[in-house]
This record gives sequence, structure tokens and C-alpha cells, in this order.
Amino acid sequence: MFKLLSLANNRKFIFYILVMGMFTLLIYFILRKGVDLESGRDIIRVSIEQNSWSEFVSSLTHNLTHPLAILLIQIATIIMVARIFGYVFKKIGQPAVIGEIIAGIVLGPSLLGYYLPGVSSMLFPSESLGNLQFLSQIGLILFMFVIGMELDLKVLRNKAHDAVVVSHASIIVPFALGVTLAYFIYQTFAPVGVEFSSFALFMGIAMSITAFPVLARIVQERGMQKTKLGTIAITCAAADDITAWCILAAVIAIVKAGSFVSSLYVILLAVAYVFVMIKVVKPFLKRIGDLHTSQENLSKPIVAIFFLTLILSAYITELIGIHALFGAFMTGVIIPENVKFRNLFIEKVEDVAVVLLLPLFFVFTGLRTQIGLLDDIELWKIAGIVVLVAVTGKFAGSALAAKFVGQSWRDSLIIGALMNTRGLMELVVLNIGYDLGVLTPEIFAMMVIMALVTTMMTGPALDFIHYLFKEKGQGISDDLLESTKYKVLISFGNPQSGRSLLRLAHSLTKALNGNAALTAMHLPPTNELHHYNAEAYENESFAPVWNESKALNRKVTTLFKATNDLESDIAEIANRGGFDILLMGVGQSIFQGSLLGRLLGFTTGIFNPERILNKVTGREKLFNDSPFDERTNAILTKVKIPVGIFIDKQFMQANRLLIPVGSAQDEFLLDYVQRFITNSGAQVIVVDLIDTLKSAPSFKERIRVIEQVAPNHITISNGKESIASTFNTKDLMVISLNTWKFLVSQKMKWLSDIPSTLIVTNSR
Repeated sequence: MFKLLSLANNRKFIFYILVMGMFTLLIYFILRKGVDLESGRDIIRVSIEQNSWSEFVSSLTHNLTHPLAILLIQIATIIMVARIFGYVFKKIGQPAVIGEIIAGIVLGPSLLGYYLPGVSSMLFPSESLGNLQFLSQIGLILFMFVIGMELDLKVLRNKAHDAVVVSHASIIVPFALGVTLAYFIYQTFAPVGVEFSSFALFMGIAMSITAFPVLARIVQERGMQKTKLGTIAITCAAADDITAWCILAAVIAIVKAGSFVSSLYVILLAVAYVFVMIKVVKPFLKRIGDLHTSQENLSKPIVAIFFLTLILSAYITELIGIHALFGAFMTGVIIPENVKFRNLFIEKVEDVAVVLLLPLFFVFTGLRTQIGLLDDIELWKIAGIVVLVAVTGKFAGSALAAKFVGQSWRDSLIIGALMNTRGLMELVVLNIGYDLGVLTPEIFAMMVIMALVTTMMTGPALDFIHYLFKEKGQGISDDLLESTKYKVLISFGNPQSGRSLLRLAHSLTKALNGNAALTAMHLPPTNELHHYNAEAYENESFAPVWNESKALNRKVTTLFKATNDLESDIAEIANRGGFDILLMGVGQSIFQGSLLGRLLGFTTGIFNPERILNKVTGREKLFNDSPFDERTNAILTKVKIPVGIFIDKQFMQANRLLIPVGSAQDEFLLDYVQRFITNSGAQVIVVDLIDTLKSAPSFKERIRVIEQVAPNHITISNGKESIASTFNTKDLMVISLNTWKFLVSQKMKWLSDIPSTLIVTNSR
């Protein structure tokens, strides 16, 4: 048999050599014969000895300055800087979009261009900005398509009355104040040749915009999405978005047409376009959507139909004169309302639009924003007035309208603070105004500053309102906070791990006769959750937990909240909720233990600038022998209650327990031993790994007391050599964090064969 294999391999090798050799000789022969064809064609031959290096340098320089090479290095730089700034601002409690906008300003003339003009001109030469602008516009078109899909028109229909009053008040009040402000600054700041009506209308609409995506993210992050207040805020923002974009389309039509009368033709065409989209295109797309609601049957031709609709819609609105972005937004709105179908499309579009292309828009805006033009105290006073007018109009208009429709002062102020969020949508409007020549560079810079300030103030304003009205927040009920029961907090990422953690919590508490409270918590990342499908996502995440709770006949409280900072939010909820223990699954980074992961600060595959900083400054050891991923380590450092880290090996029950002991400090494990014996009737073997009990009389006395209370339920075994032989007969191993670290550091081979394991930290 081996001879046959060897013969087959030799035949393949001989065939490979013959084919490669024969055709290489053929190519060489043709190239040599081809030289004869060059006669009379004035071929210039370069001297290899003298000019090879200069030719290489010249070729390299040409490649570096090629438009494609410049665009690619621009995209790489923009994405990297935008992600770093976005991460930093998320860590300080601000929306990531603020960091990305500031990243654009940093890369623009206000900072990089001012302090390092050579680097700026090399990275962003003026002739390359056209390519950057068009690519960023494609990103905006895709993003507006996603924004349209995220609008839940059913909510608008159900909550229309209050939402229309609040949202329209939040538009008309700042719009009127913006027009009034334009009256006083027109002569000084309006571009030459621009009519007052055009300038005033754009100032009005710029003051009126609310950033629906940022508002929805804030509502999710603060756990408000299921409250009446959160629903009203999202509904108002959605109504605001639709109304504002319709008004913006009319304003663009008036500005482009040059007069109100001629703009009526544009507006009539826009109305006809909207009518066709709603009455003709939407039913057609709905029929397609109803037939293709899963990933399997959503074929490429079907996807092509929807993207073709998007492109044609954007093209028609650009042709009409109301901007391509309105067409993209309108296409998103009429996409079939089936949640699964919209999810499929958002997943296809969002990553490319938000991660790759949208940062290009931020930087392009930053390249236009010349804060250095505001070089006089009077100009900064005007900028302050712009911010004041914007905040007064949007915040006061929304809050007073909300109070008028019956909201409390607290809820009205919260709605006002949320509606004052402008974010990316404001930049879109400002860039349109800049492109149309309605805004000067000075007023453009002032308005960008206003967009940043009004968005950044949302979080602190909400915190201040909660403080004034003593709002506890964080989704923890008053009953749970005040309960004297034994309280277990379960934190899970994967729904199936939530099921196993619930079984474990049940084993710890099932005989307490109602004197235990179990809370299951799932905190998904904000960027993986959309407000319109949050409820479906929550139901899907908690389904295994709910099913298990029914099977166990245990009541479970659930806590669901989107988060930008998983470690900090888990720690805050655990610390503030008065829980007795936090049970969580162990994570594993794909770079864990690798030099790359430790050098670059990767955790669960995500670039982590904070960890890089900690390593560079020495606050975190580069070669840390921690047995966990960095996310688990971060939670352990922040949580002040006992934590149980669970390694699930198809855990079902806790009838047979193994307790390895590595030091006298492990005595606290006996508290859990007692609970497992009392609640599950567990049979427990305590394994004295290094003869600890000989010098720990208190430890031995605690074991003796347990034996008296529960005879034949606990035994002691000596030596770590025999521990592995008992694994296949045990349901669960309970071990202290310090002993677990010791075993990992000793590189015990049998660790891979352990049963389901609970690694417990001592209370502090």
C-alpha cells in the first residue's frame, strides 16, 4: 500500500516538473522571439547599472501619489483615528459619534493642518478631497437608508397624537428662533449673493434637527426602551425626523429654485415622488418581502432589486432637486415592516456604512470646519449665542409641549434633553447648506460646534434631571433593592449559558422557601441592538432562561439593557443592587495568551486602546498569567461582591461536589458547601491539595460542624494526585479564585478534564 502511495506521489511530482518546465521554456522562447518585433518602434532602453535605483524610487513615488493609494491610506487613517476617538468618548459616557466627529476636526485644518501642515497636505491633498466627498456621500446614502428602516411606523401610528404635538413644537419653536437669529446675523455672516430667505430657512432647519439614531441609542443604554417615557421619546424623535426631512426637502427646493414660485414645481414633483413611493413601490416591495423573510431565500437578485430601488430613489430626488439623501431615507421607510426582513438588510448595509464609509463623512466635515476662523472674541460670542438659541428652542420647546400633553415635569425635562440631541443629522444638514453656498465657513464652524455641544450635553443633562428628581435608574426595581432575601444575580451573554447559570443558582437556593431572589441579566452591546427590534431580541435572549424557570418552577426577574461599557455596567448593577453573589460565564479572547493579543490589547477580538495605555504605562503587566480573558478580569476588579465564574460542561444538577482546597483562605467555600448541601442534598468531597487542613484548625472545625448538621454529606480527601480520578463521578467542582490561579500556574494537565466548575471570589 505504501509503495502504491509513493508511486502516485512520484507521478504527480514528475507531471508537475514536466508541465512547469515545458511551459516556462515556451514563454521564454516567445519573449526572445518577440524582441525581433521591436525593430523600428523607437524602444528606449534603460541602463540597469546606472538607473535601476532611481527608477525604483520614481516608481515608488508615483505609486504613493496615485489617487487610489492616497484614498486607501486616507480611509485607513480615518477609520483608525475615528475608532480610537469613538472608544475614548464612549468610556467617558458620551456617544461614540461625538468622538468620531471630533476625530474629523482633529484631522482637519483646525488641528493637524494647523500644527503639521506638511503631514496634512500629504495625507489630504486638496485634489483628493473630491474622491473623499463622493465616497462619504455613498456612505451617507446607505446610512440614511438604515435610518429609514429603523423607524417603526407602527409606533408612530399608535402614539401619533402626543408625538405630533411634542415633535412639531420641537421643530417650530427652534425654527422660529433660528430664523430670528438669521435676521440679526445675515448682513455679517451670510455669503454674498445669498437671499435672506434661503439663509434664514437653513438656519431654522439646522436649529430644528434631532439626531434620531443617537437618541435611540441613549434610550437603550439607559434602559428606558420599555418605559412609557422611552417610547414617547423615540416616537417624538421619529416624527421629528420625518417632519424635519420633509421641511428640509422643501427648503432645498426653494434655495435651488431661486424663488418661492419656481420652487412650487419642485415641491409638486416631490409630492408626486412620495405618492408613487408609498402607493406603488411600497406594495411591490412588500410582496417581495413577504416571500423572502429568511437568509436562505433572500437571493442576490432579490437584494439587487432593493438596492436598485435605493439607488434610483436617491437619483430621482437628486434630479428633482431635494437631495439624494431624502430618497435614501424614503426608501428605508417603505422597506417591508417585517422585523426579520429589515434585520437582514440592516446587517448587510450597516457595517459597511457605519464602520467604513460614515467616518469619511465625519473627517470630510472636519476638513471643512476651520475653527481657527473664529479668531476674535466677538465671533466666539456669536457662537455662544448660536448654542444658546439652539438649546433654548429645542429643549424648552420640547419640554413645554410634553408638559402640555400631560407629562410630569421630570419626564418633560427628560424629553427636552433627549430631543436636544443633534449629532450626525445636524452635520448632514450643515453640509448640505455648505454645498449649496448658503453657509459661510465661519457660520459653518459655529454650527458644527453647536452640534457637538448639544449632543455632548445630553448625558450630563439627563444625569442632572435624575439627580433633581431622585431617580434611581439602572433598571433595578425598588422591591429588589429593599429585599432582605438571598439575592443571586446571573449575567449571561449566550442564551444557553443563561440556562445553565439558572440551574446553578437554583441548586444554591431551591430550599429557601421563597427567601431567595434570582435575577437574570443580559446586557447586549449598543451597536448590536436597534430600538425597533429590541423587544424581539430580548425575548429571543431570555427564551431559554424563561423555559428553564418554568421547568424548575422558579420565579426569575429579568434585566435587559443595551450597554457601551459591559464591564462597568455589570459591576455597577451588581454593586448597587445589594446582591449576595454574581454568577457569570467565563469568556475567552481569540488572542488570549498570544503575544499579539498582549501587545495590541485585544480582548474578545476588539481593539482596546485603554489596555494598550495600561500596558505602556506599566499599570498592567504585559505578560500576565491570568487564567481568564481580559473582560472577565476587568469585571473582577470592579465588582465588590462575591463573584462565581462558571465553566459549563453540560451542567444539570449539583448532587456530587468536589471542593479542592489550596490554602486556609479557602475556608469561605464552606459557606457555599452548606448551601449546596441544604438546598440540593449534595454529597461533597473536600480535597486537601497541599495538607492545608493540618495547620488550619478553624477550617477543620467548620467541616466538623457541617458533618454534625448533615451527617454523611461531606468527606475529606488528601493529595492532588487522586483528584483527577474523581472527575467523571462529579457534577460540579467549586474552587476559590486563588487556588484556581495556583493550579493554572502549575499547568496541571488534568485541568482540561474537570467537570462543570464554579470559581468563586471571596467577599471583600
